[in-house]
Amino acid sequence: MSLSHALSQRYPAYTGFAAVLSGAGLPIYIYAPKYYADTYGVSLTVLGAVLGGLRFFDFVQDPLLGWLSERLRAAKAIAVTFGAAILALSMIGLFAIAPPIDPVWWFGLTITGLFSAFSFLTINFYAQGIAKVGDSHDGHVRLAAWRESGALLGICLAAIAPTLLLDYSDDPFATFAWGFAIATVIVAAFMWREWTPASTAQEPTPIRDIINDPTARRLLLLALINATPLAVSSTLFLFFVESRLGAQGWEGPLLVLFFLSAAVSSPFWSVLARKFGAKPVLLWAMVLAVASFGWAFTLGTGDVTAFAIICVLSGATIGADLTLLPAMFAKRMSIISPNGGQGFGLWSLVSKFTLAFAAVLLLPLLELQGFQAGTDNTAQVLTLLTVLYALVPSLLKLLAIALLAMTKLED
Repeated sequence: MSLSHALSQRYPAYTGFAAVLSGAGLPIYIYAPKYYADTYGVSLTVLGAVLGGLRFFDFVQDPLLGWLSERLRAAKAIAVTFGAAILALSMIGLFAIAPPIDPVWWFGLTITGLFSAFSFLTINFYAQGIAKVGDSHDGHVRLAAWRESGALLGICLAAIAPTLLLDYSDDPFATFAWGFAIATVIVAAFMWREWTPASTAQEPTPIRDIINDPTARRLLLLALINATPLAVSSTLFLFFVESRLGAQGWEGPLLVLFFLSAAVSSPFWSVLARKFGAKPVLLWAMVLAVASFGWAFTLGTGDVTAFAIICVLSGATIGADLTLLPAMFAKRMSIISPNGGQGFGLWSLVSKFTLAFAAVLLLPLLELQGFQAGTDNTAQVLTLLTVLYALVPSLLKLLAIALLAMTKLED
């Protein structure tokens, strides 16, 4: 009956759209800086500055996109389709077209188009989920299971695609970009009829009302702190595997193992949350994440098997983060801001700010200490890389655990 209900509600369309969105998000943060550093010799510090500048731009852009989302009515489907086209074209420009201008400027231009479209689509997508479910008792967790499973599947495919395409393409990233563009067109067509004006049936909620709500404000702060460890580990993942573990060539398989574990675990976290409550389940997942990062801190050259186990364990905890926290926030928005656009504009801003923290602080810090990708680095530099990859996320997770434990949530 649950599967029949999900199909009748067209939840698989949300799965596909989430897969494309996620493929344009985190994997691009993982691959793009290293790709432009290796291919065009762009400095990691410069790349970090560009990504950081884009995140500061988001401080203005994302709330405005949320404001726009709440005021789109009959034109919503057209606006979202236009955003999907920008997303696809930006991905092609980023990876499939040799920079016609200075690579730094081309990187900045295409990555801005990519993540601006990503923000607009994400805000509308999650807001539409609120309209879809309404105030259903466990509807947000059920939809989240389909949606976030798709998101994690998209991350897996985007993470492994460049590695798989190495044997079939002279330019795997260009092939990936064209494949992504085609997939975007397909899922946008399947989602077309879902972009109803139902989410704007009520008057838009002023953003100050959301910020002034204690529960919403606490959840946004929790999202900021809890997502930062993922941003840190994702930004440094390729460098850690290549330089700390000395496992060049294993980056792709280990990355997909991490995200595949997250995708497989997502429905199970949803089931556990419906049985035991989202908060206690999320707390246990966070504790497992701290243990995983702590283990990673002890690794050295050649510890690939141990790191593979860590990828499975830590990936499973990410499945809990990406499934339960958005569901909690969506449930709260269904009460105080049924339109959802402004709320998820803030959510999008918070999520991307964590990636800015990683890009702006960590990449320049590594380069300042003499780190160079693909070459031999000193023991001191490798120790710094290990501290940033494993110890910093552990401390942030402990802070998130304390914050969630002090947060009172309705059933």
